[in-house]
Amino acid sequence: MAGVPEKARFYLERSVPQLREFEAKGIFTPDEIRSLVRKRTDFEHLVLSPGNKPTDWLNYAAWEKSLETLRAKRCRRLQVRSSSKHTGEGRIFGILERAVNRHPGTIELWKEYLAYARDMKATKRYRKVMTRALRMHPSKPELWVLAGRRSAKNGDMQAARGFFMRGARFCTRDATVWLEYARCEMEWLERMDAKRGKKGGAEKALQEQAEQSDDEIKFAEENSEDEEVDENGQLVFPDSGNAPEKKVFDEDTTKKLEGKGNPALDGAITLAIFDISKKQPFFNPTVAEQFFDLFASFDAVSAQGRIVQHVLDSMIDLYPNDPTTCFCYIRQPLINVGVDTPSYPKALQEALSHLKSSLSATTNKLQLAEKVRIWIEPILTSEDLDPGIRTVLDYTLRTLPKP
Repeated sequence: MAGVPEKARFYLERSVPQLREFEAKGIFTPDEIRSLVRKRTDFEHLVLSPGNKPTDWLNYAAWEKSLETLRAKRCRRLQVRSSSKHTGEGRIFGILERAVNRHPGTIELWKEYLAYARDMKATKRYRKVMTRALRMHPSKPELWVLAGRRSAKNGDMQAARGFFMRGARFCTRDATVWLEYARCEMEWLERMDAKRGKKGGAEKALQEQAEQSDDEIKFAEENSEDEEVDENGQLVFPDSGNAPEKKVFDEDTTKKLEGKGNPALDGAITLAIFDISKKQPFFNPTVAEQFFDLFASFDAVSAQGRIVQHVLDSMIDLYPNDPTTCFCYIRQPLINVGVDTPSYPKALQEALSHLKSSLSATTNKLQLAEKVRIWIEPILTSEDLDPGIRTVLDYTLRTLPKP
């Protein structure tokens, strides 16, 4: 078995063509190249030693990234157009590949690998690395969130929902995947509402779910066989012949999508996420408040009011006098109401009425008072706040229960 020096020499020799290119094209001076070789040698001996740490690999990859950035800057300054960036990028990919093979249990290495593949727009490599990472760490919610949000960003909500639902099945210790799934659905509803008013908007908006993106990550089933391949292993495509083209959505379906009868556009998926999360062991008043705050932040979603009301009704049913429930009940009238709008005084009056009734019914007045104080203080810093409203809020702060 080769020792550390032999392995280091093997990897260093693979970078010799790149160093010769640096010298031949004047990108780096001979002294700088010798310094680069020494630095790489130190890093190779460090990461190949028996006691290497994940941070050593991260530092090595970060140094190679800085070197590639410096090379690109010098090429632009010296107007060297024939220097390829693929060699440097390939070397960084190689380091990250070796890193995850050496420390497969370190999530930071996988995330760094995925981030670099994303930045370099290496779609195929990203898919493969994400698949390996999810199989290695199925209980890490951040990986499922990364996969789901990337698919949603690329317009493939079908794949995004698949990732989030599978992640929710594995990650049952906290609400991270559930909250991000709900956020993703609210963002989708926001986009759908923006497109629904345009000509053909509903059909075009929902058609993105029927089209599979080439960035989708699929898990092959075990013992599965692809029957649509020829003897050479090539895919066999069906012959369309003279068959007429079919629309993805027929006229009846389009009418349903453009109308308000489509459950998905009315927030049915979002409500289902919340309702199922209530049955999970991690659900508590704090998680319910996180759902409430999440839904309340999407002002442009037409179904927001119904969704927020559903969450609040569930909180009142499960935790009727909890300070968290009371706090959400107090803030509900002011959702989507700006401090500089004519409807703000009336909404504030209703919120203060809710505050009065909640203080007499809550199980912890001091905790509720602290939540209300943290909520009101930023409002008082607004320059557009009416003097009369400012006076009312100041009085409300003074009269809150104190320890």
